Amino acid sequence: MTYATVIALLTDFGLQDGYVGIIKGVIHCINPYLTVIDIAHEIDPQNIAAGRFCLMNAYPFFPNGTVYVAVIDPGVGSRRRGVAIQFPQGYLVGPDNGLFGGVLSLSEAIAAVELTNPNYWRVGDPSSTFHGRDIFASVGAHLASGISLNALGTSISPDSLIKFPLKEVIITANHVHGYIQYIDRFGNLITNILGELVRGHNWSVEIAKLPIKTALTYNEVSREELVSFIGSHGWVEIAVNGGSAQQKLQVNWGDQINIFLG
Repeated sequence: MTYATVIALLTDFGLQDGYVGIIKGVIHCINPYLTVIDIAHEIDPQNIAAGRFCLMNAYPFFPNGTVYVAVIDPGVGSRRRGVAIQFPQGYLVGPDNGLFGGVLSLSEAIAAVELTNPNYWRVGDPSSTFHGRDIFASVGAHLASGISLNALGTSISPDSLIKFPLKEVIITANHVHGYIQYIDRFGNLITNILGELVRGHNWSVEIAKLPIKTALTYNEVSREELVSFIGSHGWVEIAVNGGSAQQKLQVNWGDQINIFLG
């Protein structure tokens, strides 16, 4: 068996309070030879949709066999399940609350377990508010060190995993109707409309009843002007050259985007 050497971390813990350092310490205590890479820790608190998006867009750039420990967990301490999931590119460890739905919409789960074996937790009596430290970081480190998925707990059907409810893209002959699925720190609006749906068309975007120019890059429009394009992640994106599209348009997560196809 080839053991993973990479653990990728994604949380909403921020970098102010020491929580991220603590979970890295737990991992290091179990196996100091693992490589730990941070995906993001400044996800808006308890924003499962944002974590879902960031994890979905990050995993293709990591080596096969990576263990992704992701903790955005507003249900910590409740009856929500802690899970570990095997998929073709590696493993996912964290709360079963839809956080892994983006990855699994692109790469199907092979197997999954509920984390019921305390032998691989940090302590047998975990804190009710910090499963990232006491369960998920520890499980991820053991998994990356060669412990089998089945040893971690009770097998569950991948079909039973929680899927985060997202509005669907609607496609007609001349239109694509989608929604804002993510807003980054620059205020760029990333839709759930794949670029492949508009590539090759003469397309234009409308949001909040305002038409927006399409281009290839930010600087093809004047400073402070709105622009739409296919972003590096492959989704249709709306931005402002040198500014925030969210602030300019006063829109938010889930707001509708309309694309007209020429």
